[in-house]
Amino acid sequence: MKEYLARIGLRRIIGMVLGNIVLGIGIAVFRTSLLGNDPYSAMLMAGADCLPITYSTLILLVNAGIFVVEFLWGRHFIGLGTFVNWFLLGYVASFFIEIFAVMQIPQRGMAVRLFTVAVGVLIVSVGVSLYQSADLGIAPYDSVSIIISEHCPLPYFWCRLATDVVCTAVCFALGGIVNVGTAVCAFGLGPFIHFFDEHFSKKALGIGK
Repeated sequence: MKEYLARIGLRRIIGMVLGNIVLGIGIAVFRTSLLGNDPYSAMLMAGADCLPITYSTLILLVNAGIFVVEFLWGRHFIGLGTFVNWFLLGYVASFFIEIFAVMQIPQRGMAVRLFTVAVGVLIVSVGVSLYQSADLGIAPYDSVSIIISEHCPLPYFWCRLATDVVCTAVCFALGGIVNVGTAVCAFGLGPFIHFFDEHFSKKALGIGK
């Protein structure tokens, strides 16, 4: 274990953990706006609202099922980051959802809610950028679209779009929130993540030097 940690580097480990924490905060910010989350989180939140179970517990259970797929067909994507995302993200998001609830954003008007979504975009983009740039393993859900693209002729973009559409449809069917925040997360995060990759995350983690 010590050899593994020494090989991947402390900066990358810290960046990966910090990225997941920041991502969890971003998910909470989106939830606070009540204008929709990223498709996967939105689906799980809708499921948690329909079941006698919390979002943080449901994400553990669903990730366990998806991890079977990752283990069977995408074992090379599994790393420390896979498990940190699996077991940490839901609890971080739930913790900050409770904290941000006191701000009562939905009662402050649409302009404030849309501003909250914009803030969420930046926070989520930083979190995803740090977590992905560390390159220490892919979260169970994130691995699915990559695995599909490796086993079919469709490009990754369309595979990711397909998995996000499925999650969005399930969220809608369960009575969850599908709104501007969902669309922004599904289609608009890419350029922001790329910006933070090049101008922040890689430099902070000492990658590409």
